[in-house]
Amino acid sequence: MKKGKIKNVKKEILSDQWYTLYRYTYDYQKEDGSWETQRREAYDRGNGAAILLYQADEKKVILTRQFRMPTYINANPTGMMVEVCAGMLDQQDPEKCIIREVEEETGYRVQQVKKVFEAYMSPGAVTEVLHFFIAPYDSSMKVNKGGGVAHETENIEVLEVDFAIALEMINSGVIKDAKTIMLLQYAELHDLL
Repeated sequence: MKKGKIKNVKKEILSDQWYTLYRYTYDYQKEDGSWETQRREAYDRGNGAAILLYQADEKKVILTRQFRMPTYINANPTGMMVEVCAGMLDQQDPEKCIIREVEEETGYRVQQVKKVFEAYMSPGAVTEVLHFFIAPYDSSMKVNKGGGVAHETENIEVLEVDFAIALEMINSGVIKDAKTIMLLQYAELHDLL
């Protein structure tokens, strides 16, 4: 599409219970130059960051397991998901955010992280841009048990997994989380472990 112009954008709030669900009505110019009115809903939950912690010598990665209600209502019988550490930016710089999230969720204190890419995770419905990071870890960086922050109702299990097993967890369907698959495949493509 070369045109893709829009005009007359109107925004309505449909829900703001957790994050904000908007309905947008707008005129969209089609390829032939004509205009049509379209309506779309967009869920604005802010932007986020995700990280793969890896230990190259031991060929291990840190993952988490936690309950995710949307997966439970969409054919995940337990609602449990194996994921990389991640969190919402909450108006914070992506790098500072992910360093904070690593300590809260995994109990590891990392000093430096490397941003490897960013992506829209579900651009047809969600406004979120996710910033992807990697960082090495070792046992000396473990400062607490992790598990998340109680007042955020997080109940996170920290998993240290052989990298080869993590890749197999994608193939077997144990890992179905897109951000986790993307970071594990990044690690494989770039020979991090």
